[in-house]
Amino acid sequence: MKNHNTITVVASLLLCCSLLPSSTTALLLPSPTHHIASRPHHNRQPTLTSLHATSSSSINEDDPRTLIQNGMNSFRNGDVSTSLQYFDKANDSVPDKKLTPYLWQRGISYYYLDKFQEGHEQFSLDVRVNPLDVEEIVWDIACLARMNDSGSFPVENQMSLPKGKKDRRKIMSTVYSLFRNDGATEYDLREAGHDSNISDEFYSLFYLGLYCEIRGETSKAEMYMKMAER
Repeated sequence: MKNHNTITVVASLLLCCSLLPSSTTALLLPSPTHHIASRPHHNRQPTLTSLHATSSSSINEDDPRTLIQNGMNSFRNGDVSTSLQYFDKANDSVPDKKLTPYLWQRGISYYYLDKFQEGHEQFSLDVRVNPLDVEEIVWDIACLARMNDSGSFPVENQMSLPKGKKDRRKIMSTVYSLFRNDGATEYDLREAGHDSNISDEFYSLFYLGLYCEIRGETSKAEMYMKMAER
């Protein structure tokens, strides 16, 4: 289990991103939002309830939206085990496992519970329905790296973007290259974030922290995570 500071930073990313747009999630979340355009902040975190103007009187505790929100809130509070229970219940509440490949939140909970095989399986499903999201690929690489007893990096059998395609977010090209060992360096990602907007700066620092963490560079990982938290 990671320390609470790390969980808090991850929660910023987790709570400020939407479910991945799709026909399935459109049924569950009528107005899915895209990734935020500004830097996440711990004191101003949108929830699925607030995003969709759901009143407290209309909340159904067995509704997938409510279960996912509860899982995200539990994660934010450092209770990762409970977050996973909520995500599992949300998954079970939708017939035929239609929600499964969109529960990227569950994959992150798996990772921070050291359930790396389960995380790998979750992100592998996610990438099949959202092949242009670099973050899904990066989290899968993180799970594979932590499963590797030899500690070698980069990992084998890592997923990739479709040939000739890329994530629409510019910073993710450098994140992708770094984690796949395709040429980008730690310095490159740090500079890419520094020279860009406030959102890209957050993502660069956050993923530098994750990159260092999976390589066993704990002190550097904590440094980057704390910088991302500011």
